[in-house]
Amino acid sequence: MSDYDFYYWSVPFRGQFVRAVLAYAGKTWTEGGDVAISNFMGGPLKRMPVPFMGPPLLVDKKDGFAIAEMPAIVLYLGETLDLLPKTAALRAMTMKVVNDANDVLDEITLDGGREMWTERRWETFVPRLGKWMSLWEETGDRYGLKADSGYLLGSEKPGIADVVTATLWSTMVERFRVIGTILEENAPKTAALTRRVAALPSLAKLAAKAREDYGDTYCGGQIEASLRKVLGA
Repeated sequence: MSDYDFYYWSVPFRGQFVRAVLAYAGKTWTEGGDVAISNFMGGPLKRMPVPFMGPPLLVDKKDGFAIAEMPAIVLYLGETLDLLPKTAALRAMTMKVVNDANDVLDEITLDGGREMWTERRWETFVPRLGKWMSLWEETGDRYGLKADSGYLLGSEKPGIADVVTATLWSTMVERFRVIGTILEENAPKTAALTRRVAALPSLAKLAAKAREDYGDTYCGGQIEASLRKVLGA
């Protein structure tokens, strides 16, 4: 029997952060599937495990607690699985990294596909994407991240900030090589951290399963198609 029920579409994208934290913690989960998600979203609020507009949604089967929104889920897992740093400042920084990653996903999909990517839009966005990457690099610089060692917030072992960082950039770079080049140019230590953490057995296994389950798919839909077109991916 699994520890959690997890609901996210059959793509990696935002749900992959939750999957990665669960995998890193050695927890098991059952994927609810697209049909169940659609049924929840199309049904009455009172039948939802927790009121939500869209996935991800996590149900802790031990006590039936349900929570939606990626940063809130990661915070809950961090608290209940003792994965957060011990000081308030580092816990806050961890959640800043999580929320920054969430914001990057919004920007890379133009707010969930409100518009489609064009070559002009992408050219205009590249400097901003580089600045996002530089935020990670500067954070690592301030806490002692090295070119070939260390972790984002100076911990002795990977923490949630590192797992989220690795999941954000490795999932994106694996599917869009051009973004990998931009990451190396703007945040080489972050790129190296991403490779080290993504190579952890639990996360490497998760990435392999994502490749098996979802293929090259990243976020899906027309927005991914437009992104692939401008990147030649």
